[in-house]
Amino acid sequence: MDTIQFLMNGFAEALQWHNLVFAFVGVLIGTAVGVLPGIGPMSGVALLIPVTASLTAGQEPESAAASAIILLAGVYYGAMYGGSTTSILLNTPGESSSVVTALDGYQLARQGRAGSALAIAAIGSFVAGIVALVGLVALAQPLSAVALSFGPAEYFSLMLLGLCAVSGLAGKSMTKALLMTVLGLLLATIGIDSVSGVARFTYGIPVLYSGLEFLTIAVGLFALGEVFKTILERENGGGTIAKVGRILPTRQDLKDSGGPILRGSILGFFIGILPGAGATLASFFSYIMEKKISKHPKKFGHGAIEGVAAPESANNGASGGALIPLLTLGIPGSGTTAILMGALIMYNVQPGPLLFTDHPTIAWGLIASMFIGNLMLLVLNMPLVKVFAKIIDTPAKYLLPIIIAISIFGVYAVQYTTFDLLLLIGCGVVGYFLSKHDFPIAPLVLAIVLGPMIETNMRRALTISNGDFMIFLQKPVSVLFLAIAMLWMVVPLLLKSRGKNVIVSEEA
Repeated sequence: MDTIQFLMNGFAEALQWHNLVFAFVGVLIGTAVGVLPGIGPMSGVALLIPVTASLTAGQEPESAAASAIILLAGVYYGAMYGGSTTSILLNTPGESSSVVTALDGYQLARQGRAGSALAIAAIGSFVAGIVALVGLVALAQPLSAVALSFGPAEYFSLMLLGLCAVSGLAGKSMTKALLMTVLGLLLATIGIDSVSGVARFTYGIPVLYSGLEFLTIAVGLFALGEVFKTILERENGGGTIAKVGRILPTRQDLKDSGGPILRGSILGFFIGILPGAGATLASFFSYIMEKKISKHPKKFGHGAIEGVAAPESANNGASGGALIPLLTLGIPGSGTTAILMGALIMYNVQPGPLLFTDHPTIAWGLIASMFIGNLMLLVLNMPLVKVFAKIIDTPAKYLLPIIIAISIFGVYAVQYTTFDLLLLIGCGVVGYFLSKHDFPIAPLVLAIVLGPMIETNMRRALTISNGDFMIFLQKPVSVLFLAIAMLWMVVPLLLKSRGKNVIVSEEA
């Protein structure tokens, strides 16, 4: 009963006119971010953090944090909706989780059924969003209660699990992902040590005493990194955009899509809860599952409506599921949720088990706003499909200066230092070279966010045990998290080596 009451209080917060505006602006920008190839939810959310700081400047701290996270979360799940548009119309995924949608979506568009495919993608996304939010409401309080019993040893192991999960599944090379994780942890140590008061890696430069600002690094690596990539590599969508005809799906399309939407939503939600798994993995698993259980598997890849319904539902279900470890345990499971966590910390709100106790307005206001935001997205996406399709044609010469301006003015408005502007440009250059050489950026961002918390909990645990590291193996929950973390790193390596051996034996 308490959960229902908290949710009603959340709706009271979310239905305030300014929060409705923030939710609408968030989902609208999110859809546009998803539609534009190359930007993606991580860049979109990072780019808008300084904008939310300016927009909420006159509000009370609690109200400002609630409004900001409502807008940023709107961008996050709105981008999941928008990513399908380019996949279907242009065969160019707006972001990685929409890659699978392109397999059948573009084939449907070539058959003159682009409108039906886009409509099914929007309906599937809406259903998945609602399923994920029901799961979030049901699991938020119980998980928070369990997490409150955790001590510093358990928290250290849990955060280590979060880092290993993202490193284990990020990018093509685990070695590169681990290098980025270690680099992020090293960057997180710069500044004054909160326990001893000793300056670390500051080299006598006063501006480094407060450490490197997460916001500057995130905006530089993601937003400016993509700008430099587009400029230097002359990336242009060279495909032909399919025409959007009839928007409403046929009765047969709805019948064929019902099962895949429901299965994809549930599967995506549970995969989203796992740290590091993410929407991309969920969409692939969902597509494979539908192909396996289909009576006509050969039609997949040639324009099966189920091949659009399942992955689109799964990636939206996963984005909702990913908020559960973030809000209840304080563990971001992906690059985008790490940026959302950084935004909350910037507003002096610590995600984790105490979030629902100390900041119920923010936690439940966010959950309620997502119900409203998903409804807004369905209303926006169905009739305005043709309008969003036009966004694909936005020339880079107009888009790139806008991104650069928002990045520079946004960071300067929050930080007020020229050092941060230089750091922003430097991170943009580094971000370009990292993505060019297939170094995943998500583990680095996650490590910068989790690094200080990992260190603090480790030192607290060692203080309790008088410096005995066995405390991490004496707590059953801590041992369980460490074992899962190790499996998350070892299993992919074993599978990879086994795959290589199979290929060698076949060649022989």
